[in-house]
Amino acid sequence: MMNKRAFMGIAGAALAIGLSATGAFAQEVTLRMHQFLPPQANVPKLILDVWADKVEADSKGRIKIERYPSMQLGGKPPELMDQAIDGVADIVWTVVGYTPGRYPSTEVFELPFMVKDARAASSAYWQMFEKHMKDTEFKDVHILGTWVHGPGMLHTNKEVRSPDDMQGLKIRGGSRLVNELLEIMGATPVGMPVPAIPEGLSKGVIDGTTIPWEVTSALKVPELVKNHTEFTGAALYDLTFVLAMNKDKYESLPDDLKKVIDDNSGLEFSIFAGGTQSDADGPARQAALDMGNNIITLNEEETQVWRDASQPIYDSWIAEMNDKGIDGQALIDEARSLMDAYGK
Repeated sequence: MMNKRAFMGIAGAALAIGLSATGAFAQEVTLRMHQFLPPQANVPKLILDVWADKVEADSKGRIKIERYPSMQLGGKPPELMDQAIDGVADIVWTVVGYTPGRYPSTEVFELPFMVKDARAASSAYWQMFEKHMKDTEFKDVHILGTWVHGPGMLHTNKEVRSPDDMQGLKIRGGSRLVNELLEIMGATPVGMPVPAIPEGLSKGVIDGTTIPWEVTSALKVPELVKNHTEFTGAALYDLTFVLAMNKDKYESLPDDLKKVIDDNSGLEFSIFAGGTQSDADGPARQAALDMGNNIITLNEEETQVWRDASQPIYDSWIAEMNDKGIDGQALIDEARSLMDAYGK
């Protein structure tokens, strides 16, 4: 006769097999992904959800990614990097410039009139991250992707064609260098995260904002201001982003799940993210046109006035980098060379 202990062992094994068959044991890891935009905005909808869905599918359900938009895990957007480092969240998407001075090498892509193409810049950014930043500035976090958005531009409550038109305007800037740029053009820079822009515009706290077209729809910017200023050639500015993971969480994964994360991270993902964000500019621009808004596209000669006025930012940035022991001019040259080589 079978003793009780043996029976319990067999019963337990049968239960385990049954549970496994129903998928109760299939999920091994839950990752919490935190970011500052509402879920319907382009980045979560077209990039982060696509990435998370792919990771879940490739892991055959063993990785589950919980998505927390609009800072639902608490804190403010500038705290996201520390949340990834400290494990408050497992994965974060954030604007690198929300923590000014902390990741100085990334600013090479935020210099005025530096970036012409988001895919080329995102590719260069990843390559330079691996070479210069991975084991230095970003050593406390596991980076999954690096990218930039499409052309940064001005959205204002009055028509802006030249730096003269900027005098006295209060304009929201998204990073340290953008604020410097606004100041040099005669505006008063106002630092605020993207989600605060609609209230800032509606209450008259700011007269305009710097953002790319793609985020204007989610923020209802074309309903709040009617003038939009674009530039010919390289963008007025760009911002840098990272998708970052808690280092210990990544290291704790079994090798096969690490491979799932790795296969969906890196150069190709960075180019996809930057390109997707840039491609979303077109529909948002068309929506503003359909509303009858005033879109000013400065020609080459008009744009050159802004380029010339922004040159001191390059000089001061190179000097600042040199003070930190970083060869700023070399970073500029390398970024330009990598962007020029993209797709060739």
